[in-house]
Amino acid sequence: MPVIAPWPAARTAAQLPPQRGDADEAMAAGTTVDHLTETYRAHYRSLLGLAALLLDDTASCEDVVQEAFIRVHSARGRVRDPEKTLAYLRQTVVNLSRSALRRRILGLKLLSKPMPDMASAEEGAYEQLERDQLIKAMRGLQRRQREVLVLRYFADMTEAQVAETLGLSLGSVKAYGSRGIAALRVAMEAPA
Repeated sequence: MPVIAPWPAARTAAQLPPQRGDADEAMAAGTTVDHLTETYRAHYRSLLGLAALLLDDTASCEDVVQEAFIRVHSARGRVRDPEKTLAYLRQTVVNLSRSALRRRILGLKLLSKPMPDMASAEEGAYEQLERDQLIKAMRGLQRRQREVLVLRYFADMTEAQVAETLGLSLGSVKAYGSRGIAALRVAMEAPA
């Protein structure tokens, strides 16, 4: 015969296990705006000191601490234990300080790169004229001289590579190169 358990005796409110709503209220007790306000008043200076150890100017420290309180306030539903509010704030101050330093370092890297000097319009026009004159002078060279000079100086090949590419001896490449440069000098110095 099955044993039937006796009907449970009436319990007082203190003996009852907490209901879901009661647990939420207990957890939310540490994350209220009032608790954050108290924490802000009590620990603002210590958090400011923490930020000052990580950053170098007062304005940035104040900004970081303010931002930390704003972020913890926004995420206060995740801070369930009132004792951990200060720990969350400290960690947020450290993380925000690191981010501020990273932004500064990146900014310094970008600023430290000198801007390339821009040629004036006159210099640009002069360079274009020289380039046009060089192209015209290159066209006036013998075919082999032109090939050797283009591969040697514009394609940045060694004399041995030029010789192999053109199927010439190393001595021929040197001869075509020196004669080509001499002819270019004459053509570039001649009045246009």
